[in-house]
Amino acid sequence: MARKFSSLEITLFVLFILVLVVAIVLCVLLATNQQQTVPQDETQPFIPYCPFTVQDNDRIDCFPEEGAKKELCEARGCCWKPVTSGNGPWCYTASNVGYRIQEGQTETPTGFESKLHRLPSPSLYGKDIETLLLTAEMQTANRFRFKITDAYNHRFEVPHENIKPFNGPTAANPNYDVELKNNPFGITVVRKSTRTVLFDTSVGPLEFADQYIQITAKLPSHNIYGLGEHVHKHFRHDTNWKTWPIFSRDAFPNGGMHNLYGHHTFFMCLEGESGLAFGVFLLNSNAMEVELQPSPSVTYRIIGGVLDFYIFLGSSPEDVVREYLTLVGKPMMPPYWSLGFQLSRWGYKSLDEVKATVERNRKINIPYDIQITDIDYMEDKKDFTYDLEKFRYLPQFAHDLHSHGQRYIIILDPAISTQSLIGGPYHSYVRGMQMGVWINESDGKTPLLGEVWPGETVFPDYTNPQCVKWWINECEKFHQEIEYDGLWIDMNEVSSFKPGSIKGCTKNEWNNPPFIPRILDKLMYSKTLCMDAKQTLGKHYDLHSLYGHTMIVASDQAIKRVFPEKRSLILSRSTFAGSGKYAGHWLGDNAANWNDIKWAIPGMLEFSLFGIPYIGADICGFFDNTTEELCRRWMQVGAFYPFCRNHNAENYEPQDPAFFGENSLLVNSSRHYLNIRYTLLPYLYTLFHKAHVYGDTVVRPLLHEFSSDNATWTVDRQFLWGPGLLITPVLDPGAESAHAYIPDAVWYDYEIGAAVNSRKQFVNMPLPANKLGLHVRGGFIFPQQQPANTTFYSRKKPLSLLIALDEQGKARGELFWDDGETKDTFQKEMYILYHFSIMENILHIDVIKNGYTDPENLKFEEIRILGILSAPKSVNVTLGAQVTMIPPEYIKYNAITKVARLTGLQLLLGQSYTVQWDSQKFVKVDCHPEDDAHEPACRARGCTWARADSPAEPWCFYESAYGYIMNTAKGIKQTRNGMSVEIKRNTAYPKRFQKQTPTVETLQVDVRYLSDHMLNFKIFDPLEKRFEVPIQLNIPNTTVGNSDSRLYDVEFVNNPFGIQVKRKSTGTIIWNSQVPGFTFTDQFIQISNLLPSEYIYGFGETEHKSFLHNLNWHTWGMFAKDQPPGFKMNTYGSHPFYMGLEEEIEAHGVLLLNSNAMDVTLQPSPALTYRTVGGILDFYMFLGPTPEDVVKQYTSLIGRPVLPPYWSLGFQLCRYGYKNHKEVADLYRGMRNASIPYDVQHVDIDYMERQLDFTLDADDFQDLPDLFHQMRREGMRTIIILDPAISGNESRSYKAFTSGLQKNVFITWENSSEIIWGKVWPDLPNVTVDTTKDWDYQVKHYRSYAAFPDFFRNTTVDWWHAAIKDYYTNPSDPSKSVKFDGIWIDMNEPANFVHGSTEGCYDAKLNIPPYMPALESKHVGLHHKTLCMEGKQFLADGTAVRHYDVHNLYGWSQTKPTLKSLQNITGQRGVVVTRSTFPSSGQWAGHWLGDNTAAWNQMHKSIIGMMEFSLFGISYTGADICGFLQNTTYELCLRWMQLGAFYPYSRNHNGIGFQRQDPVAWNETFQNITRNILQTRYKLLPYLYTLMYEAHAGGSTVVRPLLHEFFEDKATWDIDRQFLWGAALMITPALDEGVNYVSAYIPDSRWYDWFTGERLRKRLNWIQMFTPLDHINVHVRGGYIIPWQDHGISTYHSRKNFLGLVVAMNDNDAAKGNLYWDDGQSIDTVERKEYFLAEFTVNQNTLQTSILHSNAKSTANELKLGYIDVWGAGLIPPTSVMVAYKNITYNITNFKHSPQLQKLTIEMKDHAFQIDVPLTIIW
Repeated sequence: MARKFSSLEITLFVLFILVLVVAIVLCVLLATNQQQTVPQDETQPFIPYCPFTVQDNDRIDCFPEEGAKKELCEARGCCWKPVTSGNGPWCYTASNVGYRIQEGQTETPTGFESKLHRLPSPSLYGKDIETLLLTAEMQTANRFRFKITDAYNHRFEVPHENIKPFNGPTAANPNYDVELKNNPFGITVVRKSTRTVLFDTSVGPLEFADQYIQITAKLPSHNIYGLGEHVHKHFRHDTNWKTWPIFSRDAFPNGGMHNLYGHHTFFMCLEGESGLAFGVFLLNSNAMEVELQPSPSVTYRIIGGVLDFYIFLGSSPEDVVREYLTLVGKPMMPPYWSLGFQLSRWGYKSLDEVKATVERNRKINIPYDIQITDIDYMEDKKDFTYDLEKFRYLPQFAHDLHSHGQRYIIILDPAISTQSLIGGPYHSYVRGMQMGVWINESDGKTPLLGEVWPGETVFPDYTNPQCVKWWINECEKFHQEIEYDGLWIDMNEVSSFKPGSIKGCTKNEWNNPPFIPRILDKLMYSKTLCMDAKQTLGKHYDLHSLYGHTMIVASDQAIKRVFPEKRSLILSRSTFAGSGKYAGHWLGDNAANWNDIKWAIPGMLEFSLFGIPYIGADICGFFDNTTEELCRRWMQVGAFYPFCRNHNAENYEPQDPAFFGENSLLVNSSRHYLNIRYTLLPYLYTLFHKAHVYGDTVVRPLLHEFSSDNATWTVDRQFLWGPGLLITPVLDPGAESAHAYIPDAVWYDYEIGAAVNSRKQFVNMPLPANKLGLHVRGGFIFPQQQPANTTFYSRKKPLSLLIALDEQGKARGELFWDDGETKDTFQKEMYILYHFSIMENILHIDVIKNGYTDPENLKFEEIRILGILSAPKSVNVTLGAQVTMIPPEYIKYNAITKVARLTGLQLLLGQSYTVQWDSQKFVKVDCHPEDDAHEPACRARGCTWARADSPAEPWCFYESAYGYIMNTAKGIKQTRNGMSVEIKRNTAYPKRFQKQTPTVETLQVDVRYLSDHMLNFKIFDPLEKRFEVPIQLNIPNTTVGNSDSRLYDVEFVNNPFGIQVKRKSTGTIIWNSQVPGFTFTDQFIQISNLLPSEYIYGFGETEHKSFLHNLNWHTWGMFAKDQPPGFKMNTYGSHPFYMGLEEEIEAHGVLLLNSNAMDVTLQPSPALTYRTVGGILDFYMFLGPTPEDVVKQYTSLIGRPVLPPYWSLGFQLCRYGYKNHKEVADLYRGMRNASIPYDVQHVDIDYMERQLDFTLDADDFQDLPDLFHQMRREGMRTIIILDPAISGNESRSYKAFTSGLQKNVFITWENSSEIIWGKVWPDLPNVTVDTTKDWDYQVKHYRSYAAFPDFFRNTTVDWWHAAIKDYYTNPSDPSKSVKFDGIWIDMNEPANFVHGSTEGCYDAKLNIPPYMPALESKHVGLHHKTLCMEGKQFLADGTAVRHYDVHNLYGWSQTKPTLKSLQNITGQRGVVVTRSTFPSSGQWAGHWLGDNTAAWNQMHKSIIGMMEFSLFGISYTGADICGFLQNTTYELCLRWMQLGAFYPYSRNHNGIGFQRQDPVAWNETFQNITRNILQTRYKLLPYLYTLMYEAHAGGSTVVRPLLHEFFEDKATWDIDRQFLWGAALMITPALDEGVNYVSAYIPDSRWYDWFTGERLRKRLNWIQMFTPLDHINVHVRGGYIIPWQDHGISTYHSRKNFLGLVVAMNDNDAAKGNLYWDDGQSIDTVERKEYFLAEFTVNQNTLQTSILHSNAKSTANELKLGYIDVWGAGLIPPTSVMVAYKNITYNITNFKHSPQLQKLTIEMKDHAFQIDVPLTIIW
């Protein structure tokens, strides 16, 4: 009886068996040396994760083959769910399959790498690879590569001859970021600049098996182009679940979705309307399919190789193609003759038939360069043979073609017959057998046999070097028989008529892989070879799609042997990435139908992307009989195929042009367009050069040039040659028009020359039977040549230029010219390269390279100009110094088409010329600058409507004659000091703003010559007085000399009227208002001016991003406003002054003296347009000729800058938000304890009672007078703020208001004595302000009614003086008097917290004029944040004026009375700082740049602002250091303190509610650095004060751009991150966060480091300056002497210290400098001559002082010279230092010399050398 086991025993037994099984499995795994381990959870059943959130369009197909069913799907571990709509898959991938990253990534010299481990899931097709290696390479800034392959086993990779291994280093600053997702694995490529995700594989799983690889990537748009070769019926892909197989195949391009001849995995994708694009290239030659789906996404399914992706970023589609071709190989440079017309057919029965075709086409006189013969010429279709019966005289035929200047191309197929020739052995086959050059069967030994045209064939293995050698020899031998000129290689997919071989194919994984992409027939070896066939480099399975490419490369080697010095041509049917480097391509065996003529265009555009620009389709169709209409239309468009060949098949009617009849419409049309083709061949050849050298496209889709225009994204029935020639064919039967898109540019009809009226729109283009749409783009110059019947003869003909002007009268172009056939002419520099450009009626024909002499002595004999507005006059041709005038009879002009022809030219090829003429220059002036411009409104104004190139450019613009014309009946009146003329409106155009504002029909124009360098011209209404700015200018008193001494000539020009001012010395016209659009109405005046260059500076007050203006259609409003600085926002002041530079190194300035609201538009012409809403046009011009001269001349007219007191150059502190006087006192004591130099303390409106002027907050600031008194005793100064608005709501007596009311000082309503009430800072009495309420609530409920003083009135000036005096002296309680030293006047635009008034405004015409300038909040009106424009004011003479006219003068009118009051009351010079300014404000006040923000970019903008106010004549300027608004940061504030130490007005100021930012609010390190830099400032104050004097006395600038001193160096013309103090001190601050180096330009001079005396060794160069956080770069210019003084805690103390001189030697060992000195505080010391002025000069080793002026009151006698520092003193130390002073010689012993620094330091403090006594120092 058997023993029964217990349940425990049974359990143990089962466990033992399980353990045993596991052990055995592990042993087996170890024995088989498996590297991968099975994850522990492998034994767990796989459950697919199928999130319900996956949208139908985002699904990734998990069952790409046919027959998907739920059970089959789920067996694969996939998700099954029917789609709700659309064509998406029901079976789709789960979210928990793919691979994961476990170990992270490892950095490599080229990027990084990481291993990928397969997630447990069922296998789709078997042989999954468990561990993959991801390799990423940041190859260039715009190219990223990532490769995924088996981590442990080699796999096939494409052996591409042009793609070399990348060895690093990685791109330093790529334009992309790469992000990895770990689980499941995904890789994402992001464009840095826009954060656009370009390529994201995390949207689907990675599958990687031995014979199935799948990867999906999300794309940013549906605008996908490329992938091939297929017939794509449209250029832009359809992303609605379209699957395209890629695998080279001999198939008909009949419109199906099957694979065709080539293998191209590259595609381009647009990123949106930005114009940005990127490209994707998968380097893989295995069979694959690519699916596009609506997400949009792309899925690759590949049956071998690796994933080797390259991502290319471009700023445009063209950039993307260039990047791609840089990798795979740029296109070959075709021979010139290959661009001619070609004839071919399959089916020539004999050579006689070929000859007949040639003769009849010669007879009809069509351009015709090449004859091709198909396989008919061969004996039994065998390569390297010709039919000795039917083509017996083929060698002689080739000679005949050559004798007629024509060429001959033969066809060769790869398949070689195994059969003998009729007369004996087939030697080509025999030699191939002997050399073993064929593809073998899978055994690697037996040649694989197939069947092609000759019957049984073998197939050369072009991966075998022996085969290449054989092929070269055969081509060479055959050329010795027949002198062909090029090779057409066909059937090289490779094609075979027997599937696989004559034996069939073995069934195995290569011939029958587990997954077959959707290739034609779904059979790998259909119409080709077995996939397991052996080639030298591997299996045909991997190499199949490379077959054509390897044949191309071998044929290229053959061509090099046959034509060792000449270019030939290879035309291949099968291509791969990079094939374009060697060959062209045609689009295969199309058919004679209307579909194929259409589909040829997308095909050409795609091969342009693929880098094969030599492309075309068989004209008139290959298969089927064509029709006359189809062939005619095809000949028209085919004339513009780069590869231009008419070719058809056997057994169909001939279709060469002559076959249709000598005088047929087809022949005439064909001849016409082929002649145009040949005329344009120099342009086409140049395009091929650019393709060859740079990777540009030749045939180009419209979207490449207009990528931001979404209408171009789908245009594929038109195409471009390069950027400039638009071809619009008729592609439909019976049509005599085409639905055509006119891109956003100026276009001209090529043949007629007239401009097209349409732009950026689709049109119905009439194109009768004989016409093709052919248009040239404005802005381009096309080199041309007279045509001939062949290029051999056309190249002997004269050249010409076709110039198509853009809207600005500009154009450019190029010509590349060589002998047309020598190899590598570019590399050998055997060519001519021209750059053509035209601007301002000057055509530059510039030879860039002249390495070739054309034997035909070619000349440019004609120039045709399209879009020229008037007949060219005085045409001059300049060659070197020789100037030739073209006779008038050689100048033709068609006023209707606006086309000019210049003939009879003899401009020799290879030489540079300029051609110049006088003609009207068209400037596009905006006719609808308001918002919402539209065509009907534009045309109602009599203007032109056309779409513009850029978003900022106007679409509505004036016609050329719009404006005024001279009254010729009255003529021009000339006087000794000026000229005048009457002008009338051109009534051919409608009035502007009819029924809104009256037009001034007649105007008076007066020109006054004010001096030799200054003039004034005024345009005004002679019949009715208009407002003019009431500013007293300093008009020169001297009588102007004769015209010879003037720097300028003035001329009135007509039609339209304009004023031209010409600089006589250079001939440059610096003002030219003969520009359309001049308008003069009561409330809208507009005038434009052509600028001599694009270098324009000034106009304010607005925040500009650069000192040099950007002329790209920027409009700047000028209207004083309480507006913190911001881009394009008008702020506090109005300065309609600019300085312009001229290319000839001259400068000029222009002031429009007009105080009305205005804007100025700067445009690229270059030109500017003024628009103002009132007044007159009153211009002043200053001729310089240097920038400093311009400012001096300008300030001589408006008034020189004020000389501030010395103490005001000290450091100043302020904040809005001091809680009480104790907070101010604590700050003061903290600064003193920290020993930080500090001179001035401000108080903001906090000190007032409820923000009322002339009050003191009795609760929080009651002791402020005592604090001010204490500060004054200790050498400090104080400044108070005053706003103009005066409260009128006081419940107790408020003298400022009551006395003002009594004296009638406030602005009132028009026609009324009622005050215009506003609201500003003053609060209502007896209310508690709830600061938590929003702003509008607080204004409405808490702010009192405020009145605004009219400072024009003399009574107001007296009232203001009395109010300030009362506050200063406080007669009722002198102990409470506030003794201040300066006044800060704010809110004087004037600012108003309600728009207009508390009751609104009444005159809509004034507050919202017909034209609202480009102002902040212009939609509200001019009264936004200020007074109603109808407010009434009175000038000093009693004249009533509207606030509308004087608003911009409000701050100006307050400034002078404030300074005069301050000085009268204090008896000292004092200082006024004003927020609102106008020209001449600088006579009385300084200015700060307003309520800036604590942001890094504000430091840079502060430099720009200071330099602009230097132009405006306001020297005492600065910005709020560390920023007024927002919280600053430690680093920002520290860097700003360094920069602010070099502001003339150096004040740290911030706003209420933000953290403290004064120096002692920070740590000790901050305080130390601040102390050091402020000590540097204080040390330099004698130099700064001298600069302030020079500005006051002579009008020079203090803060100065580099261009003012180094004007001849154009590199300085756009520098605004460095600046100068005067001529000698250069400041280069750190302006960016986190930097330790700054880029600095070193102008042409010696420069010494201020802190060390070390000399910079570079000049005229940019350098990197080390700038740690505790440092600012300050350099002294050689040739200058800088006076300095030991620093002190304030200027009160520093002025008592010894004076020193820094002598910075120049290259001639010389230097000079000045010192101005006075008591620092008395009034008008310069005017009363109570000052001291000395000049110091050094020559070699001697310093001398010269006293230029001295007055005892200057206190200079108290100033002692204690130090001399000589920088650049030489290597040899001096032996002595002697001082000659008061006729006594002193020997100075305290000196030292540094040979290393060449620095001499002399100390003389032990001698009392007074500075006001001349002395001489010798060392």
